[in-house]
Amino acid sequence: MTVTERFLDFVKFDTQSDELTNMTPSTPGQMEFAKYLKGVVENMGLEEVSLDDNGYLFATLPSNTDEDVPVVGFIAHMDTSPDMSGKNVKPRIVKDYDGRDIVLNEQEEVVLSPEQFPELLGYLGQDLIVTDGTTLLGADDKAGIAEILSAVAYLQAHPEIKHGKVRIGFNPDEEIGLGAHKFDVERFGCEFAYTMDGGALGELEYENFNAASAKVTIKGRNVHPGYAKHKMINSIRVANNFITMLPRWETPEHTEGYEGFYHLVGINGTVEETTLSYIIRDHDRDRFERRKREIEHLVNKTNSEFPGCCSVEIKDQYYNMREKIEPVIQVIEIAEQAMRDAGVTPKVQPIRGGTDGAQLSFKGLPCPNIFAGGENFHGRYEYVSIQSMEKATDVIVNICKIVAGA
Repeated sequence: MTVTERFLDFVKFDTQSDELTNMTPSTPGQMEFAKYLKGVVENMGLEEVSLDDNGYLFATLPSNTDEDVPVVGFIAHMDTSPDMSGKNVKPRIVKDYDGRDIVLNEQEEVVLSPEQFPELLGYLGQDLIVTDGTTLLGADDKAGIAEILSAVAYLQAHPEIKHGKVRIGFNPDEEIGLGAHKFDVERFGCEFAYTMDGGALGELEYENFNAASAKVTIKGRNVHPGYAKHKMINSIRVANNFITMLPRWETPEHTEGYEGFYHLVGINGTVEETTLSYIIRDHDRDRFERRKREIEHLVNKTNSEFPGCCSVEIKDQYYNMREKIEPVIQVIEIAEQAMRDAGVTPKVQPIRGGTDGAQLSFKGLPCPNIFAGGENFHGRYEYVSIQSMEKATDVIVNICKIVAGA
């Protein structure tokens, strides 16, 4: 099977994760997909295949050299984003893209246009896999899974290419920040690994946001509106005031590069009670801590006007992996060389997000992130270049060769 055939097979599975279930995996579709992949790797003849009750699938391509070679791992996640449905995905291949608008769904007037997405013009002449405009595609991260398995199959078909022991790992719930929480680093047994979870061709990332979630709860006092003067506290109005106290320009739509932000991702409210769900992001650890303190300050400020009405629960999610990667910077140098050997120009840049590799790096497994080829993740405009997936497959093969000294 080609990497494209594998990818088109995998996106049939509905693996959208859900942060509200408090289960691992958070949705049954992920375990269904994990069991399917277990059969795939077993049919490929891989060894040490294991699937635990939490949906973590590990397997081994054994070494074919007598040399003492470090064990390297490749990791991808099985879930898709909760931001949009991943059920009944209907992918379509646009051959030899010509730079014009791509009508994804004529009936709903959904158009993938270079006017809104100018990076499309970088894919002239390539073959793009797109959605039908009603779901996301799932390149994040089923492209990574397809690339890892295609690279392993290539190594199996070319025993003349010497490589050490290669471990692969597919995990659930990355999109809700829990992908690495139950990942057994010791059992995985690698000296270092790579997540195949990046975006466009050439991306190589070992800096990511420090990340936290914040749930602000505002309790009101509901009184009949006809008799509410000096009695009612409308929690929705208090919540609106809280929202406007945060810096207007420090939001995702106004920031880039190393700039951090506060992102309001959900509101649920009545007069009696309103909850605000935020994510907090910053590459710099000190600024990250200040952002959390600012949320707490605004809670206290709100309580000074409406005593006892406002509370917050802040949870750290992951930290910037840079401090764990820099002491073993050779893992980045290996990936850069693997890309150049595949004819790809490395683009080392910070992630404006996070990967399982960030948490894994803090658990003792250095794990930078490599491109998987997709664009516009988490929505109906998602697409992936077939040529980029093929190059990602080549990069994985090249990493195995370099590590083995081939």
